[in-house]
Amino acid sequence: MELMSDFYLELAKPFFAPPGWLFGPVWGFLYLLILISFGWVVWQVGQKKFSPKLLWPLGINLASNLSWTYFFFELRNFDLALLDIFIVWGSILWIMHMMWRRKPWVSWIQIPYLLWVSFAAVLMVSIWWMN
Repeated sequence: MELMSDFYLELAKPFFAPPGWLFGPVWGFLYLLILISFGWVVWQVGQKKFSPKLLWPLGINLASNLSWTYFFFELRNFDLALLDIFIVWGSILWIMHMMWRRKPWVSWIQIPYLLWVSFAAVLMVSIWWMN
């Protein structure tokens, strides 16, 4: 079985593609922010301080975030991966919008996540186009 990193290394990539080793630390940091902010929202919903409808964008975000790896590396389906990354991106905006009036810090803490996913979407479009 081919390693995921071997698959990624063999792809045609744009000049601005970061080195493969950078993805782990960046995602580690982002997952910490996600854990803090999403965890806090889930806790507030559990305490009945927020409506359970706030869980929708969080659930969609987490499911689509995890699905991207499967679509890209396992299925090697760039079309699905591309669609999925835009769902991730849109769900981040949805979370930021829904939380802005309730707790602005939850929206602010999404900014690094939104920026990275925006960059990743441009990278994904480039990889899709080049391959």
